[in-house]
Amino acid sequence: MSLPRYESYKDSGVEWLGEVPSHWATKRFGRAVKISEGQVDPSVEPYASMILIAPNHIESGTGRLLNTETASEQGAESGKYSVLLGDVVYSKIRPALAKATMAPCDGLCSADMYPLRGIDGMAQNYLKWTMLNPAVTAWTVLESDRVAMPKINREKLSELRLPIPPLSEQSAIAAFLDRETAKIDALIEAQERLIELLKEKRQAVISHAVTKGLDSSVPMKDSGIDWLGEVPAHWDVLTIGRICEGLSYGFTNPMPIGEHGPYMLTANDIGEGKIRYDSARRTTWEAFNELLTEKSRPVVGDILITKDGTLGRIAVFDGQIACINQSVAFLRVNPRLATPQYTASALAYGIYNERMIYEAGGTTIKHIYISRLAKMPLALPPLPEMAEITAYCEVVNRKANELTFRCEATIALLQERRAALIAAAVTGKIDVRGLVDTSEAA
Repeated sequence: MSLPRYESYKDSGVEWLGEVPSHWATKRFGRAVKISEGQVDPSVEPYASMILIAPNHIESGTGRLLNTETASEQGAESGKYSVLLGDVVYSKIRPALAKATMAPCDGLCSADMYPLRGIDGMAQNYLKWTMLNPAVTAWTVLESDRVAMPKINREKLSELRLPIPPLSEQSAIAAFLDRETAKIDALIEAQERLIELLKEKRQAVISHAVTKGLDSSVPMKDSGIDWLGEVPAHWDVLTIGRICEGLSYGFTNPMPIGEHGPYMLTANDIGEGKIRYDSARRTTWEAFNELLTEKSRPVVGDILITKDGTLGRIAVFDGQIACINQSVAFLRVNPRLATPQYTASALAYGIYNERMIYEAGGTTIKHIYISRLAKMPLALPPLPEMAEITAYCEVVNRKANELTFRCEATIALLQERRAALIAAAVTGKIDVRGLVDTSEAA
């Protein structure tokens, strides 16, 4: 859709902003917006019962408030800022995440955020969209303090130059963006839901294949396991421990970092069906050869399973020279009983994966324990049938991955469109005054 531009423009005098409509002003942030000061004690009433907005409550880049807590629910101890209904609450930490929203009621916000209130001709709804402008985000990132946790301080933020249209236009711009971004968000949500449906279908189809087989006419038998139910009568049911020639996990001792040595694989480096070598760190050859036992050095065909952190992600090791740490388990299947590809397909999706995670122990952080994994039963078809099921699962996976990739590409394009629309509207590159009615802009 081609959107109209203003009749005339002028140089704003601000490098990142460029030209603005001729009748717009530009002001320093500190002259257009008040950054609240003075913290309150969140442990006393009435503050303890008020909602508390923190950066993790806000969706990145959209202005959407996902959830809130009360100060007492969060167990807040340090001081917080008081927030009034309609204040724009902006995260000063990690400004690249672009987290800003409007307070739905009076309350508090984290000390990691700034409550912002427009003054001297700055409307709150327009201010919110201004803080979500990708160009403003880029500016705050460049001006942030270079510390472990990047932060834009109030002095630097006060120097930011803002484009200021007349109030009536601010309302029109905010109404336009409210409406158009809601449409884009609905399209994104539809794509995200489709991805979830594809994931659920893949799990169901593969789970059925590795527990019931591909031929629905074969006789069935009771597996003797409540959660597994019936399996084909000619299949065996063996525990993981019986199927595997090796079952363990990687090193626990600290390892040095090397530049060109073997890969050090952690749970973060194991994706769904693949190993992320591009993100993996490396160790030195000396440490690899002298500090590790064989259980930390997987071989071709070993099944790698994430046992800590995000549980149950699985990939078959392809033979790169690498070691695994304690967050990754390996299964080395007996080739006379099963193939790595079939076993990996069975454990990666559906009922077996769910059971593996269900059996995980730990209190706050869950772990897959090798001793429990070894006792988990697995239904095994004869090797020729296993090959047929594996090929079927590969087709199901490939189709699901292709469709998921298309959905993700669509989401990325919609997000780019959203960001571009916000930037164009709040900097005057498009004229939206005739695109909203009076009731919308009120």
